[in-house]
Amino acid sequence: MAGAADENMSKRTPLFHEHSKLGAKMIEFGGWQMPVLYTSIVEEHRAVRKSAGVFDISHMGQLELEGAGAEQALNNILTNNVASLREGEGQYTFMLNENGGVIDDLIVYRRQQSRYLLVVNAAKMDEDIAWIRSHLGGGIAFSNQSLRYGAVALQGPRASEIMRRFDRAIATELPARNCVIEVASGDLSLTIARTGYTGEDGFEIFFPAQFATELWTRLLIAGKELGLCPAGLGARDTLRMEVCYPLNGADLSTQRTPFEAGLGIFVDLTKTNFLGRSALLAQRKSGLRQRLVAVKGAERCPPLRAHYPVFDNGKQIGELTSGTLSPTLGRSIGLGYVDVEFAVPGKEIEIEIRGRKYPATVEKKPLYKRAC
Repeated sequence: MAGAADENMSKRTPLFHEHSKLGAKMIEFGGWQMPVLYTSIVEEHRAVRKSAGVFDISHMGQLELEGAGAEQALNNILTNNVASLREGEGQYTFMLNENGGVIDDLIVYRRQQSRYLLVVNAAKMDEDIAWIRSHLGGGIAFSNQSLRYGAVALQGPRASEIMRRFDRAIATELPARNCVIEVASGDLSLTIARTGYTGEDGFEIFFPAQFATELWTRLLIAGKELGLCPAGLGARDTLRMEVCYPLNGADLSTQRTPFEAGLGIFVDLTKTNFLGRSALLAQRKSGLRQRLVAVKGAERCPPLRAHYPVFDNGKQIGELTSGTLSPTLGRSIGLGYVDVEFAVPGKEIEIEIRGRKYPATVEKKPLYKRAC
């Protein structure tokens, strides 16, 4: 947990006092004071898998671009093809440096023909803004709207039902997967995207910061009878690891490319020019040395953690970048980079934990898949 000095320097979301009322345990994360749990990580995790959980994601950055040249500018900066987006659609994508390393992973939404919203990681926001500004041409309005807005993620199999109870009028307009809409609910002006970081159905809802308490309270009331509970960063981490979603700064970094992370599907090399493309083409030609894999510990394996070394027959072949104990699977799980010849589902490996090696296997992603 962050010390007192760090706590004094970190920012508070518009929902900080609501977390305090609920007795949340707060930590410093990405420069913000955020709830890591309210009751327990396992309880909140299971609520999301069985019913629904609501997360404060106000720390995420919201950047807006508008102008006739915005599409081309974004296509020069991002790996996915923004031109393929229709109005109201979004896509997962990467912002790379010249060496093909990941500066940030983000979602870009085309809100209108020449108007875009980028939702970026909190810890990377300042770096992202500087990088985007340095690569923009003229005629484009670029602004950081992050402090003007709050945001929550409503995630779980009952998320749609909760939204219907929240506001029956807007429930008929809820977006399809990876799409976004702008609607009004009473005095609230909402941007609702059907996206998330848990592997479950759900929504990410953005709203003016001054309405944070009202929206949070209304959501909790709407979902109370359906098992909705507030959930913190701890459950968000265990949930995303079960579905093998990467965490920037751990599983993704400026030293790793999307190809090494196994996320080449979000890179459109048919685009003639974007930052990092030449490096990716060279890597594809030369071949990968390592790849990000999912691993699962044997039955009695202790919880896995980042930086635990991975072995095959006594030879180190890689290192974990994330790890946890999966509440759903009842096993230790993790993500890590291993030499490419060992990145095969079913491959038996060993992971060193405090000087002792434990058996584990490389697994097919995702480790958990929700029922349709």
